[in-house]
Amino acid sequence: MRQVTGWLTRHPAALTEDDQVRLKAVLEQCPELRSAAGHVRAFGEMLTKLRGQELPAWIAAVRAEGLPGLTAFADSLTSDLDAVTRGLTTRWNSGPIEGRVNHIKMLKRQMFGRASLPLLRKRVLLTASR
Repeated sequence: MRQVTGWLTRHPAALTEDDQVRLKAVLEQCPELRSAAGHVRAFGEMLTKLRGQELPAWIAAVRAEGLPGLTAFADSLTSDLDAVTRGLTTRWNSGPIEGRVNHIKMLKRQMFGRASLPLLRKRVLLTASR
């Protein structure tokens, strides 16, 4: 199952010929999975090509299919549709900031109970240039 999930979520060009053959065989056996794969690929296209304006149509198509996992995901996107649409439309993201926060949390965990705030501050500032 994990392998099939990997095949579905990777870009089609990143799959080896052997993986493409196996994926095709799996999709031929299960029409629901074939439908889900189409929706996953469409969402991936939307994500990579910044076409967030297509999101409402994608959500409607997923709901019409009634696939449990994807329908729950689509429903969760509607809770803040404007923000998700903007996130899928603009090229700006908070990835670098999130990475820095994750790094600081890792430093804090490494030093837990061993040093004071001034040493943590020094380590954070020294690693900021990386």
